[in-house]
Amino acid sequence: MVLRSGDKWIFHNAAARVILKAMNLTSRTKLRRLPKRGSHDPAPIHAILDDGFLAHVGFSLNGQPFVIPTLYGRNENKLYLHGSAASRMLRELEGGIPACVTVTLVDGIVLARSAFHHSMNYRSVVAFGTARKIEDPAHKTKALQVISEHLIRGRWAEVRGPSDLELKATSVLEFSVEEASAKIRTGPPADDEEDYVLPVWAGVLPIFTVTGPPVPDTQMSNGHNVPEYILKYRER
Repeated sequence: MVLRSGDKWIFHNAAARVILKAMNLTSRTKLRRLPKRGSHDPAPIHAILDDGFLAHVGFSLNGQPFVIPTLYGRNENKLYLHGSAASRMLRELEGGIPACVTVTLVDGIVLARSAFHHSMNYRSVVAFGTARKIEDPAHKTKALQVISEHLIRGRWAEVRGPSDLELKATSVLEFSVEEASAKIRTGPPADDEEDYVLPVWAGVLPIFTVTGPPVPDTQMSNGHNVPEYILKYRER
């Protein structure tokens, strides 16, 4: 557990201390622009990662940058990525090349009185590290469970688990976060003092991610109610 006391974070277990130690901060994660919005503390970084499920993974191959969207799951300071065994991204990452994983959650469009001060309310994480391929079938299955439960908790216990053939056709990587930073913006626009008298509407247009009513598969037999974990997911 991590608690905040003033400007200090207090770690109540060894795992949290290990996570902090693992994030040896370098120039890669130094917050240069608007550093007051940022943090290197594990608690807000993990909170943002837990609220998201879509990451963009950046890496360079022969001088050509690539940024690939992918689902993920988190366990302490490790992120699990998966995909087809033929995936170029996974094949390259498993070699241990440096990679960057970003997660961004947009909470609102900030409309100012001037074009210059328009902005967004957001929460984001930039994480650097390297990945390794998980070979052990039991560990691989556990990592897939972490991803599944991160996306929709409760689903893994109900569905059929992966077969040996499906495991062989799937690559799973464990991305160790070596260092990371979070950045957050909240609140109204920050206009220049002389612009507050302008006759222009200003404020925040909130953005929410919502789910619609569950749509059953047409090939599903009758008598199956929508699972409780799906209903709870819609309510969160």
